Amino acid sequence: MKPDRPEGPEPPDAAARRAVRPVTCYPVDGLPPPDLARARAMRQGATRVARVVVPPRDARCFRVPAGHFFRILSIDGPQVGDLNLWNAADLSERFYSGKTRALHGTHLSTGDRMWSSLPHLRPMATITADTLDWYGFDAFGCSVHDVIGTRCDPYTHNLLSGGQYHHCCHSNLARALAAELGLTPREAEAHVHDVLNVFMCTGFDRATGQYIMKASPVRPGDFIEFLAGIDLLGALSACPGGDCSAEHSSDAAACFPLCVEVYRPAAEALAAWQPPPRGGYDRTHGP
Repeated sequence: MKPDRPEGPEPPDAAARRAVRPVTCYPVDGLPPPDLARARAMRQGATRVARVVVPPRDARCFRVPAGHFFRILSIDGPQVGDLNLWNAADLSERFYSGKTRALHGTHLSTGDRMWSSLPHLRPMATITADTLDWYGFDAFGCSVHDVIGTRCDPYTHNLLSGGQYHHCCHSNLARALAAELGLTPREAEAHVHDVLNVFMCTGFDRATGQYIMKASPVRPGDFIEFLAGIDLLGALSACPGGDCSAEHSSDAAACFPLCVEVYRPAAEALAAWQPPPRGGYDRTHGP
């Protein structure tokens, strides 16, 4: 947070410096657009092949083959979730929230992609449907499905509040991944990374610049759906903050389960589909 009163003197040309118009850091005009029409055609006639229920204040892993769809669904009450994605065959390739934010903005919706870490930099998943896309940005500057927050974690909780809280999303994801891969939670937490905050309604306070949250607009039946670009291992935590209307590491908040469904397209549609290539940089890094 910036100080209320700056300590440095304001220069004579301060107004002119502030008036300089910004430019977009990463113009995406050269980025190939997702083929949503083809994705939606693939989705027609797809068969559900897996369903995983994520208990409140806990996490579960799920797997999605390349070219399949997965849906995160609200099934009981307003609840936000923290999503991690990895290449199912190589955990070093994982969701890169910072680059995704730089390319698509602070919040994601239909047509945006979840990009993987360097040196791969390819779409791990593309959002193909979002029942909350109507929300847009509200009067507070908040929107849904953010790539701002890192995930609630027990280290920050201890720093700010004390105590040993074990159901922050970081710990939930570590336990789920440990159970999936036969690791200890301490071993697994090295692979836990910054998340897509599914259904979470967030923004930045215009006065202080601080990360803010408010009650999620999600209701039972709402969902966000993705097309997997590569074979994915996912983990989803049902945040201990519930709808995050007050706090996000709490045993007092009303919390509800979330559901992940996986859908397999028809064989002919899947046979005609091609996964996205890895990033094209040659990795020589200059002389």
